Amino acid sequence: MNAKGMALHWQILWGMLLGVLIGSVLQRGWGQRVVSLTAGLPAGISEFQSTDSPGRIEISYRSGVDGLRRWTVDPVGGSPESVSTLDALRSADRQAYELFMAHGQSGARRWAATCQRLGNLFLNGLRMVSVPLIVCSLISGVLSIGNLLALQRMFWRTVAYYSVTTMLAILTGQILVNLIRPGMQGRPLNLSGSSDAPAAVPISEILFQQVENLVPANPLAALTEPNFLAVIAFSLFVAASALAVGGRPLQSLQQLADDGLEIMMRLTMAIIRFAPLGVLMLMTYVVATQGFGVFRALGWYFVTVALALVIHAFITLPLIVWLVAKRSPWTYYRQISPALLTAFSTASSNATLPLTMECVEQNAGIPNRVASFVLPLGATVNMDGTALYEAVAVLFIAQMHYGEVLPLSQQMVVALTALVASVGAAGIPHAGLVMMSIVLQAVGLPLELQGMILAVDRLLDMGRTAVNVLSDACGAAVIDRFEVPVR
Repeated sequence: MNAKGMALHWQILWGMLLGVLIGSVLQRGWGQRVVSLTAGLPAGISEFQSTDSPGRIEISYRSGVDGLRRWTVDPVGGSPESVSTLDALRSADRQAYELFMAHGQSGARRWAATCQRLGNLFLNGLRMVSVPLIVCSLISGVLSIGNLLALQRMFWRTVAYYSVTTMLAILTGQILVNLIRPGMQGRPLNLSGSSDAPAAVPISEILFQQVENLVPANPLAALTEPNFLAVIAFSLFVAASALAVGGRPLQSLQQLADDGLEIMMRLTMAIIRFAPLGVLMLMTYVVATQGFGVFRALGWYFVTVALALVIHAFITLPLIVWLVAKRSPWTYYRQISPALLTAFSTASSNATLPLTMECVEQNAGIPNRVASFVLPLGATVNMDGTALYEAVAVLFIAQMHYGEVLPLSQQMVVALTALVASVGAAGIPHAGLVMMSIVLQAVGLPLELQGMILAVDRLLDMGRTAVNVLSDACGAAVIDRFEVPVR
């Protein structure tokens, strides 16, 4: 509660709603801009034209060196002159990007860019405390367990929970995509995809990369990158070694970790006070630049993923909390709601981690020794929403490409590959898109077809991130149910 008596989750919710309202006003009032210039341009540019509208930008310019150049920024476009984002345009043609930013932006896009920068300040604050919070919290929590045998039991219970819930999420998505068949509804989309789809990486390489990350060659580099899996592994190694040594070294390290955790939690709480404002800025940016019309093109696919996420979040996980953790799902969801709303707004489970830990420990009463172990590990390897999304997206693309449902054997390959690929997905916005190339490759689908789903990825990314964080938090409640209290 703040001084005015409004709980944090209500502040964040009002920030989200106000951001949607402001973004809609900007998009409707200043979302369109058409420019045609022949003067006031940089040297060597004789003509510049652009049309800026929510979800789509068209640019053309004439230079003395390259002649006439045309570009379209459109998530569902598929021509050689089309890119999915402005960042992709900057990489492909910096001149076109700079001309548009200087002369072609709509008023809504300019205001949205300012909101994005302000919102990123909040995200940067959360990222700033993430690594030291993980290190201090994880070492403090492991040392408070007291012995290596108890640590092993917690580890295997956590892995079992993550594996089961991720597979349940994948199966939920597969059942719905086979029932609804979104890729076979209506006329096919443009199958040529996006020209800037990520390169495929063999699944064996991804698995080996994760094993390599468990043994960082340079722990300091892992801290600064940051490589969260390496940070978690190194912290566990240090804590386990301290438990084995015992005596004064153990006491000194535990005191240092406890003091560091107390300081980082105080800093985290100071940053979290700005969560409603950060959410307001980020939601304004998303709605003002994307609008809502862009989601109509892939409506059935969007409905399928959203419905699967809702079933997993409001049926599967609550049943686990109720039957296994022996807690009231409604009460527990209310206690962790600030973290869920922040995860939805930021689309980053790593950035939300400090708030998730604060909600689970302070609001739900789960001991630090459990939360500090389960949550950082979950933010790195437990991606229920991402795995569900990858399975649905690949089967949707297969339906669009082949005009029929994939056979059961291929769908089993999709399920197993999505389970593994989700472990390697970073807890950052759009990370699932990068890992999807692995699943597409596993069933022989062209990687460029991934471009057709980019139009709705941002909003779905927000939803699946909230489910990722929810599953982590529910995992903390489940593991706490089976842990023997420290006396």
